[in-house]
Amino acid sequence: MSWARSHLRSALSLAAVSARGATTEGAARRWLSAWPAPQEPGMEYQDAVRMLNTLQTNASYLEQVKRQRSDPQAQLEAMEVYLARSGLQVEDLNQLNIIHVTGTKGKGSTCAFTERILRSYGLKTGFFSSPHLVQVRERIRINGKPISPELFTKHFWRLYHQLEEFKDDSHVAMPAYFRFLTLMAFHVFLQEKVDLAVVEVGIGGAYDCTNIIRKPVVCGVSSLGMDHTSLLGDTVEKIAWQKGGIFKPGVPAFTVLQPEGPLAVLRDRAQQTSCPLYLCPPLEALEDGGLPLTLGLEGEHQRSNAALALQLAHCWLEQQDHQDIRELKVSRPSMRWQLPLAPVFHPTSHMRHGLRDTEWPGRTQVLRRGPLTWYLDGAHTTSSVQACVRWYCQSLQRSKHPSGSGWSVSPEMWKSGGGEEGYSFRRLIPLLPLFDYAVFCPNLTEVSSTENADQQNFTVTLDQVLLRCLQHQQHWSCLSEKQASPDFLSSPSPEPGRPGSLQPALRPPHSTGTNSLVFSCISHALQWISQGRDPIFQAPSPPRSLLSHPTASSGASILREAGAIHVLVTGSLHLVGGVLKLLEPSLSQ
Repeated sequence: MSWARSHLRSALSLAAVSARGATTEGAARRWLSAWPAPQEPGMEYQDAVRMLNTLQTNASYLEQVKRQRSDPQAQLEAMEVYLARSGLQVEDLNQLNIIHVTGTKGKGSTCAFTERILRSYGLKTGFFSSPHLVQVRERIRINGKPISPELFTKHFWRLYHQLEEFKDDSHVAMPAYFRFLTLMAFHVFLQEKVDLAVVEVGIGGAYDCTNIIRKPVVCGVSSLGMDHTSLLGDTVEKIAWQKGGIFKPGVPAFTVLQPEGPLAVLRDRAQQTSCPLYLCPPLEALEDGGLPLTLGLEGEHQRSNAALALQLAHCWLEQQDHQDIRELKVSRPSMRWQLPLAPVFHPTSHMRHGLRDTEWPGRTQVLRRGPLTWYLDGAHTTSSVQACVRWYCQSLQRSKHPSGSGWSVSPEMWKSGGGEEGYSFRRLIPLLPLFDYAVFCPNLTEVSSTENADQQNFTVTLDQVLLRCLQHQQHWSCLSEKQASPDFLSSPSPEPGRPGSLQPALRPPHSTGTNSLVFSCISHALQWISQGRDPIFQAPSPPRSLLSHPTASSGASILREAGAIHVLVTGSLHLVGGVLKLLEPSLSQ
């Protein structure tokens, strides 16, 4: 074992102890900053990721920050200090021709559409997003591809050494995990000389560390909803205020149709900032008189994201005086809800190809493997989970086996806030009969993830996530019992196309109500669901305790005999990433 690796293991042990409250964040950081910085030659990718993981904010410290209600503006100013220590000034970021995107739902998909459209024009693109699914280097992409392990390692240690060399006593030696990656993305994009960078906000907008960007080319706000309420506020209007914080004077901004309250907040924020804000027309308006647009991402909700992406790409090209845009015929803007309507235009062939070729793993993704069909979507808010289930139902209706039984994999959510997950369950009561089993598990691929640095998370303890899984199982079971009543099963069927219309086809004769199970990791859950029938996921023999529960034992027989198994994985991108790591081993290479 190398010197660096042994010290990294010690750091992880320290962080784990700190997460249980036995020591403090400050002590951990002081101890880490006392290390000699490892040298770049010979350092492997996993070593860099392990060192990066020591910058995660542990659970006990996160609770302390919430209690102290630290000044968010001061945190944003600290980000500028870190940027300067890394060798850059805020003005240097203007060279990146940034498209800055925030929102609650669909901001990642909007960014993916936008990046792919502009790449279709032959432009060299950078794309910074979060979270990652399988490997942390997915967060920083060049021309749609995650940067290589070698490039990640090189830039990580270069930035790490730079920050160490120019540290001062007024700030912590190293920025936290997401801040570090944001700084690293800026350095990568500048050194790789991208033509533009699409930057997705982490949380909120006003005080997000990406908001050190002073002069983006254009900004976008996707659909708003309730999420991260402990940080952003307990109403959609308060959340809208945070999201509107990315508006800049004179920089065009676009948003999709929002509820009246948050839309008014965005409008006021734009006026106060002297930011020209436009409302995106629906995608149908851009298709009028032309061929329908084909989207690479499934789901009706992706049309709103695509409409926003088209406006962002069109505006960026217009600002750069691109020839293809000068020839476009656009309508004159009109007013709607006291906001100017964004121009209506017929998308160019490059735009059409970009929308069609967009890939964004873990979002409305389908994997068909033998008798199993896996439906993967990282939805985690009430409305996004409902949109996910609508997509799932529509996909089932289009499948060749509409009468197959459906199995739902529901996750423990690492970053749920304000009791939102319980509210999601209550809203999904009518959808419970779609599933024969609900499976809950932590966002851990294996019981022990110490050998997989990309999947490690120190912001919660294992005890916490297992307890949450049990709470979710109990909540789901209570709701399921209510729906097992004869009155519910004999109720009139909804009109065709609605989720409930699938109930008769999806209820097998052996099932009464939805059974629920809790597994200690994703691997054990997938072993039970697949029963060795997935041609790629061939896990080792499961532990004996895996079938000790009566539901698990009886369900295993049913799963082995089922003609078709439909598995919905949703509730967390972290969960989806863990599932993809096991189902698609190539993503870990």
